[in-house]
Amino acid sequence: MKRSNAALWTIMTVLLIVVFFLSLAAGRFAIEPTAVCDILMRAAGGNAGTDMASTVVLELRLPRTLLAMLVGAGLSLSGAVYQGIFRNPLVSPDVLGVSSGAGFGAVLGILLWGTGTGTSIIAFVCGMASVGLAYYFSRSRGSVSMMSLVLSGIIISSIFSALISLVKYVADPYDKLPAITYWLMGSLGKADFDKIQIIGLPMIAAGVLLIAIRWRINILSLGEEEARSLGVNPASIRNIAIVAATVLTALSVMVCGIVGWVGLVIPHMCRRMVGVDHARLLPAACFTGAIFLALVDICARSLLAAELPIGILTALLGAPFFAFLLKRTREKQGDWS
Repeated sequence: MKRSNAALWTIMTVLLIVVFFLSLAAGRFAIEPTAVCDILMRAAGGNAGTDMASTVVLELRLPRTLLAMLVGAGLSLSGAVYQGIFRNPLVSPDVLGVSSGAGFGAVLGILLWGTGTGTSIIAFVCGMASVGLAYYFSRSRGSVSMMSLVLSGIIISSIFSALISLVKYVADPYDKLPAITYWLMGSLGKADFDKIQIIGLPMIAAGVLLIAIRWRINILSLGEEEARSLGVNPASIRNIAIVAATVLTALSVMVCGIVGWVGLVIPHMCRRMVGVDHARLLPAACFTGAIFLALVDICARSLLAAELPIGILTALLGAPFFAFLLKRTREKQGDWS
């Protein structure tokens, strides 16, 4: 078992490195992998070139690849955590309305002053506020039940979705509306090192926190009574995990728009590879999510002359694959009709 686990992590690490270099080399302006390695080595030595290939690799593709891997890992990790906390494999990172809330903040910012730092900040604030509202409406006599929290999240998500539609309705159809529509479909086209500096440290901190408490998430998946019997306070652990997972999702939506299906499908793939133990599931979700979204981004900027929004591709790839996984699972259980 230990040998197979070591082999699995080795394969994931190798795949991550291969996809990283492939993302730097692939595109409409193709660059040889050896040339990519040479550019990176010269840049590491403080001798970044000024030729076209160096500019494309260092200023365009490198920040885009790093951001794609960071967002893919964050969404996958948050999805795995949410599914473990709620003990429901159909739960996604936006179950508490964080994607809709962040989306409303972003489209409101675009409507008022266009894209920029202010729009990113209001997107993050609204994403976190949506979860706070879901908690507020689900509280009853000082406690929060999981069912009421999910229902409150659905309500908050519907409200923010309606507000997004309202903003789109009043937006200038020749200026603001195209920018809003394109942002909502998800894109890494405006990736730069400034965005990575803004979200990098908070996402890494939230991810490390979730990895550190992964065994407690295992206990939460057993139920509240079992968790208390094992000396774990389920409410505090659940709140910490939800806040950290929400930060990951809100930051991801803040920088690249709404990218669906990653946080729902990738955890399912990882469970088939490593099982349901969160000690292995959460790291596997990080690796697989980073690889998946980097590959999707390669397709988004290589398939057509015009760049495709990554949200469209993740839906086209994720929905059929999830249907396949669901069918296989139901067939094994013997209740597929």
